[in-house]
Amino acid sequence: MKLYLALIILLPLIGGIINAVVGSKLPRRISELLACGVVWGSFVCSLLAYGAYQTPTTVKLASWLAAFDFEAPISLYLDPLALVMVLMITFVCGLIHVYSVGYMAGDPDYVRYFALLNLFVFAMLVLVLAENLPLLYLGWEGVGFCSYALIGFWYREEKNATAGRKAFIVTRIGDTAFGIAIFWMFQLFHTVSITELNGLGFLMPVGVITALGLLLLFGAMGKSAQLPLMVWLPDAMAGPTPVSAQIHAATMVTAGVYLLARMFPLIGMSTTVQAAIALTGALTAFYAATCALAQRDLKRILAYSTISQIGYMMLGVGCGAISAATFHLLVHAFFKALLFLAAGCVIATMHHEQDIFRMGGLRSRLPLTFWPFLAGAACLAGIPLTGGFFSKDSILLAAWEKGGTLYGGLYILGLVTALITSIYTFRMVYLVFGGSTHHLPPLEKGGTGGIYSAVSHKIPLYPPLSKGEGFVQPPRVMELMLIPLAILALCGGLLNLPAYLGPGWLEDFLSGTVSKESAGAGHAIELVLQAVATVAALAGLAVAHMRYGKRRDRVIAAAAQPESGLNAFLLRGWYADDLYRLLFVRPYKALAGILWQRIDEGVIDDALDRLAEILGRVGRDVGCWTTGQVSLYIISFAAGGALILGYLAWVVW
Repeated sequence: MKLYLALIILLPLIGGIINAVVGSKLPRRISELLACGVVWGSFVCSLLAYGAYQTPTTVKLASWLAAFDFEAPISLYLDPLALVMVLMITFVCGLIHVYSVGYMAGDPDYVRYFALLNLFVFAMLVLVLAENLPLLYLGWEGVGFCSYALIGFWYREEKNATAGRKAFIVTRIGDTAFGIAIFWMFQLFHTVSITELNGLGFLMPVGVITALGLLLLFGAMGKSAQLPLMVWLPDAMAGPTPVSAQIHAATMVTAGVYLLARMFPLIGMSTTVQAAIALTGALTAFYAATCALAQRDLKRILAYSTISQIGYMMLGVGCGAISAATFHLLVHAFFKALLFLAAGCVIATMHHEQDIFRMGGLRSRLPLTFWPFLAGAACLAGIPLTGGFFSKDSILLAAWEKGGTLYGGLYILGLVTALITSIYTFRMVYLVFGGSTHHLPPLEKGGTGGIYSAVSHKIPLYPPLSKGEGFVQPPRVMELMLIPLAILALCGGLLNLPAYLGPGWLEDFLSGTVSKESAGAGHAIELVLQAVATVAALAGLAVAHMRYGKRRDRVIAAAAQPESGLNAFLLRGWYADDLYRLLFVRPYKALAGILWQRIDEGVIDDALDRLAEILGRVGRDVGCWTTGQVSLYIISFAAGGALILGYLAWVVW
């Protein structure tokens, strides 16, 4: 087991280092093969670890931090929760790496891209497998750095670099809270071992546990883009589409959910913390779903969708339903990676056009993209019998079972969010794939008709379609990667079947890690709640069909008008960025202007300039005495000697 765990994290690290150091000197295919091979090798080791797994295992690889009574070795901890996360991360990221070979085919910076992508996987695996909080924090910051570098990968365009900086700065706010919690827990419990901390909560008053839980929640808000630290994620779409898939599906945004699930035995002892987590998740899910209703950018719709679905996972954790939250995390990884990668195929076809109101008719042009995309959309909308339906229903069921005014209200809010999710999901499907092709951009004149990199508009990424003006055919490898994700998304419900269909594999597998979550609401109640969720999903589909299917042309014509009213409010994300700009950015700039222009330049620089001017003037005045006349020098020596003798005489006297 020690060898398997070591290889799981070391293979992506080795691949990233080799590509970073000598990748530019290797043939392109070798560099790509190395980047993909190490991730798939890590997946194979994960499968072997799953086959050999019997009980939770701690493996110490090396010493790391040690001083006095503080010790944080490089120790890995494998339990069912970590194991299912590792299997998901390595498999989904492996598909994304292979997809990237086609997507980045014409980009000259492919070496930097694959090196960062490998390091991203390494950091996430360290985060998941860490046995102590400092090592987990190392992986936590690692995914933050890699996301910053990959979101701003095409940094020559200012908006891309700005998006990377925004993600880095906003997530640092939550990271600070997480860091404070780590120091405080060591001071209280004299250990940073996660397994030990989870068993020591009874030693502290509930108020202390509540404070620790809220700090960890605030840290999770940053990484998982929950209210109020969600503003970075929509702008993260500036990176390459495979990066968006990796961040939103398998790695960074799930880190906050994993942290709270991992530490739940400790922080779950506070009902206040549970309520805060659930409330944060439900409100975020509703907020992001409403924003997605009005978005025009295909990737921003999926970004807000991610924020909303992570909110569902937070709701599950807040209800104490760790297996339900993990279930939705896994299924979401499959269908969200599928949707982003399919969106990449669409964007490739459309010459990097991302406005859904300028698309249409792609169902016949891209059948290998349409059907997997439709499968992912059905999962996202919670259409019955899909993986997304069962995973989302398990969370709503947990909120219902929790009972009370608060959790009853959160159940209703989650149900309303499911309705909205179905509407915006099929709005996206109808506008992108339905209708005719008359809204598509024409073939570029005088060029190859290929898709062009955001770095250089002179490098064609993909060859043009032989038929169909204005279209290009994405590499077949990109479309082939959609098929396994579509199958897993549709069949994901088999991971954790409802109680009336038999014991769920995931809940049974996690039973040794998480406590029994509920006594069960009864099969009849569960069926009724599933029926209600079915009505919500199908009602959303019907609304989308009536408005964006039958009245598609009218909606597209109306979209040409400037946004106003509620639509503008939702399009701007409830003006959250404007609020941040008003409360933080503008005061910061004003203060920086005062410190720069009035303090630094007006006081410090002016004072130094005046001092230099005075010294220069004194030097020039003294220099005037240098006349070359020996008599003047003798008189000066005599005057100086007289002054010295006079001073000594006065002191002695």
